[in-house]
Amino acid sequence: MDVRLLEATEDPERLICQAARNDYMEEYVGDTPFEEVMASVEGDTLAGRKETLIGHLLAHGHFGPFEHPHATFAIEGVSRSCMAQITRHRHASFDVQSMRYVEFDEEDPEPGDVYVHIPELDEAHIAGRNAEIADEYKGESDEELLDRRRERYHESIEDSFDAYNELLDLGVAPENARMVLPIGTKVNMVVSLNARMLMHVADIRSAADAQWEVREMTNQILELAGEWCPLTFEYYNEEMKGRKNRLAP
Repeated sequence: MDVRLLEATEDPERLICQAARNDYMEEYVGDTPFEEVMASVEGDTLAGRKETLIGHLLAHGHFGPFEHPHATFAIEGVSRSCMAQITRHRHASFDVQSMRYVEFDEEDPEPGDVYVHIPELDEAHIAGRNAEIADEYKGESDEELLDRRRERYHESIEDSFDAYNELLDLGVAPENARMVLPIGTKVNMVVSLNARMLMHVADIRSAADAQWEVREMTNQILELAGEWCPLTFEYYNEEMKGRKNRLAP
């Protein structure tokens, strides 16, 4: 998996502050220098005033100003399962690599190449949601259990790709042949969302009970967001994680 920031609003926290101060100013924010816009905010420097205002907005649930700056991320190599989870967030915008127009005709698919390698194949004792080892396998050693998992998983994937390639050879269109490909098949995405929506997504998708892959993807996005919008996401990561009341979309 690889996540990259393609494009984002320049100086996003200046924009957040301008939008927030507009609500309480008699003057037109479009004609007012930023230093004057921020003059009544507590702080010894302009940077300090921005930090004060952003912290105040987040602490008091004034999330509207965070909807103005947007960021666009390119995401490489996530499963269709992960894609299905993240695209449930309707306030974000998505483009997903097509399995209709792009052929996934790998003759010998390798784990981690065209399909996702799941952690449970390397961890004998897992704590995933609804995970339970059947009684018939509880007496096996960890290595025996892992071997069974890897063999069954990879065989199933390879069989699916074999069927897909055979259907293509038989003249079936890719848009129909793709029906046999597994949900673990990797795809690429482009995602755009505003800073408020990103925090909302992170509330759900970086939580400890989220599925490992979408959690990893979201944490990579958050790391990039921290470089793009540092005051906002420093406050979010330090002060708002673990709270009971999540951000509204």
